[in-house]
Amino acid sequence: MNRLEEKFRELKTRGRKAFIAYITAGDPSLESTAALIREFETRGVDIVELGVPFSDPIADGPVNQEAAMRALRHRIGIGDILGMVKRVRGETDLPIIFFAYVNNILSYGFDAFVRDARESGLDGALVLDLPPEEAGEYKSRMDTAGLCTVFLVSPVTPENRLRLIAKNATGFIYYVSQMGVTGEREQVSGQIPVMVGRIRRITNTPVAVGFGVSRPEHVREVARHADGVIVGSSIVRKIGELGQRQGFEREIGEFVETLTAPLREG
Repeated sequence: MNRLEEKFRELKTRGRKAFIAYITAGDPSLESTAALIREFETRGVDIVELGVPFSDPIADGPVNQEAAMRALRHRIGIGDILGMVKRVRGETDLPIIFFAYVNNILSYGFDAFVRDARESGLDGALVLDLPPEEAGEYKSRMDTAGLCTVFLVSPVTPENRLRLIAKNATGFIYYVSQMGVTGEREQVSGQIPVMVGRIRRITNTPVAVGFGVSRPEHVREVARHADGVIVGSSIVRKIGELGQRQGFEREIGEFVETLTAPLREG
């Protein structure tokens, strides 16, 4: 059992839900990403999801796309991010996973990625455009290395595919609550209770909900049904607005604390 699985187990025994914060690695710098991870640990974040910058992020909305472009201008790649994770591991035990595209991993090499991810202290990865039907070899390597393999479920995932995902996902299942790309929404989907219930009927793997979750009231609502709440775009937008200020990481931490508050309050 790695840090990610242990975190969900620990939170369940405490009657709490996980807060998962998404940020783009290297935006505005790898040093600031490391500082944000440390800051998040003091603000109620349970798991950090690091977006690996990619030039064609088809699942990302404008806010996350712009963050990826900012990071790519510094030529940030997987090796650089894993090096940062390894350095920050000396200061935090927060579970850290990658949110990546298959070309990110292919260009680095599957074997090299799994080996270096394990050595760095990464806990797993969600490769958005690697379907479970084609992920057998990759998942086998990740399993052997003790790394979690997260898969996406959407509101239109058919039953046979849902069962395949449930069989293969480790760490958690990421339920995409809104069709389309990442981004902030006025309200969360009313289908979340139904879909989370549908997933839970066939697996004990934790279910975390993201896409469109951006406000404290959203966090509170989603936590009524899911094991974890994922917030990304609203945090990434704040980083884009404040990232040139010295010490901006504390301001981001203060914002994130308003989002984690509903979970701390029970």
